[in-house]
Amino acid sequence: MTTELPVIVVSSGEPAGIGPDICVSLGKHHIGARLAVLGDHGLFADRARKLGLRVHLRDCDTVAQVGPHLIGSVQVLPIALRAPAVAGRLDVANAAYVLDMLRRGAALCSAGAAQALVTAPVQKSVITESGVHFSGHTELLAELTRAPLPVMLLAGKSLRVALATTHLPLRDVPAALHAGKLEQLLRIVSADLASRFRIERPRILVLGLNPHAGESGTLGDEERRIIEPVVSKLAAEGLAVSGPVSADTAFTPESLETCDVVVAMYHDQGLPVIKALSFGEIVNVTLGLPIVRTSVDHGTALALAGTGRAREASLLAAVELAIDLCRAPA
Repeated sequence: MTTELPVIVVSSGEPAGIGPDICVSLGKHHIGARLAVLGDHGLFADRARKLGLRVHLRDCDTVAQVGPHLIGSVQVLPIALRAPAVAGRLDVANAAYVLDMLRRGAALCSAGAAQALVTAPVQKSVITESGVHFSGHTELLAELTRAPLPVMLLAGKSLRVALATTHLPLRDVPAALHAGKLEQLLRIVSADLASRFRIERPRILVLGLNPHAGESGTLGDEERRIIEPVVSKLAAEGLAVSGPVSADTAFTPESLETCDVVVAMYHDQGLPVIKALSFGEIVNVTLGLPIVRTSVDHGTALALAGTGRAREASLLAAVELAIDLCRAPA
């Protein structure tokens, strides 16, 4: 573990959303890192004016010029907008700008010039409308870093939830569950919680896909065919994995005391629970990448952009967790 200040780069996300607002708001906080925000200097200056925020924007041509983060200042790694950005008004012309930031951030982390990438929210529909296939940050960063299996983990103060499948229509989830993929995913969750989060022998609770975890096959057979054999195999190897259990009882306080992470089979099986418990304090972490990546737990909130009503708490939490994770031995 190093005591040097890590370099953290933040992609500012959809320019019409609250990403620029919450990025310039980082200037209000003490942050123990060399922090730089990717994006358009003029956009940040405009949002700071709209927010009534007095913050010095300092451009850095390279990461080597990024110094320790100072209250009242935000360091910028400039990337130019493709078209003028108006708060709350989407423009497909800026889809390429958003992707430019993500590619630059991933490249800096992959090259070792930065130790972590933190991402503000993007608008998937605009990127897709531009003609680029885009499922989300998780999948794009896996492609950019050549990671075979990215794993989405939501980390709150009292609960962590990882997802076996992510942005899929519900009808496609059963076909996307494969024993080999589930086994690989559970190994990644166990390894990254041990190395990044420094949890010795992480306890993993695996949910079933069907109501009552299939109820002995009467409500579906994915538990018997896929999930149970994988869990039994890994448990026999010594991993602290258990399940499958019914989602309607897995999130009770008594159940959560016995695990360090819950692995849900699909997006809306696990995320509503953690967001109900900890919204605004949750950090989205991508496991299985060769780089550290964290993100906020909310969307672009177009209606709040430029109004001063957006809060930077989730972005600040994502930055702070990124600092902690990149200091752990990978």
